[in-house]
Amino acid sequence: MDKFDRIFQLHSILANRRTPIDVDSLMARLECSRPTLFRIIATMKDHLNAPIEFDRERGGFMYRRASGEETYELPGLWFSPAELQSLAVMQRIVRDLGGGLLAEQMSAITKHLNQLVKHRRLNLGEAAARIRFPGVASRIAGEAFQVAASATLQRRKLWFEYHSRGSNRQSERTVSPQRLTHYREAWYLDAWDEASDELRTFSLDRVHRAKVLEETALDLPDPDLDSHYASAYGIFGGKADQVAVLRFSAERARWVADEAWHPQQQGKSLQDGRYELRIPYRDSRELVMDIMRHGSHVEVIEPAALRDEVRKQLETAARQYS
Repeated sequence: MDKFDRIFQLHSILANRRTPIDVDSLMARLECSRPTLFRIIATMKDHLNAPIEFDRERGGFMYRRASGEETYELPGLWFSPAELQSLAVMQRIVRDLGGGLLAEQMSAITKHLNQLVKHRRLNLGEAAARIRFPGVASRIAGEAFQVAASATLQRRKLWFEYHSRGSNRQSERTVSPQRLTHYREAWYLDAWDEASDELRTFSLDRVHRAKVLEETALDLPDPDLDSHYASAYGIFGGKADQVAVLRFSAERARWVADEAWHPQQQGKSLQDGRYELRIPYRDSRELVMDIMRHGSHVEVIEPAALRDEVRKQLETAARQYS
């Protein structure tokens, strides 16, 4: 048996007993030496908060049971949805790295992760196969990802050609990479752009001929990056300077009320069953797209400019079906 097996077995023994069990019996059942037994007990007490105590009068170990306390359960047997999702995501990322700097740096954690997943007691070997992450409208970053990741981790400046979807223009950029961001099935590079002298976000699938430069990248403090990228709605950076007020139908409210659109959003249920959502934003492009997907089930109350923008989009779309 390995360490995990003995921890699980010891927990099972103690959880099913009301009286102490002596050291020799535990050594026989766990198939281990006395020092190993005491190391297992110490691990459970120090790291898993197991209420193991030694009853000197009866000469054995048992779980301490105080009146009113819940029965002790060994942590790790049940994973939260977020933990299980993170585990599956890590497996997929490690599997899809396909070599390069990140794969090399993650080799140690990959080994431990695989050991955890394969452990028969945890029964997590099915995680990658049984949890789905469908890629909807995903964009492949290709070779640009590895070059950008290398520059970001080495703290070097990066040069590349960039083709902007919005302006349909090609340009050359020299940037100081700050962070890599995975958002809505696409990879982005947050960087200080020397041409515009400001923080910009670049879609890595639009980056071509990227080269890591010898120059040291400019480092911006984490609070400044968080303030720039976490304030406004969606992938667009900059401090939010407007608040969108959206009202959803009673039918759609059952979904929207449980959704997180923005960390600083404010929502409330109205008396007629509708749901009102307030979202800080700066650039309206992504917000308009998300509003449009709800069709007739949402109304923009304010600001007037956003309401007018959505109205024009709906009118244009309606003309295509007239």
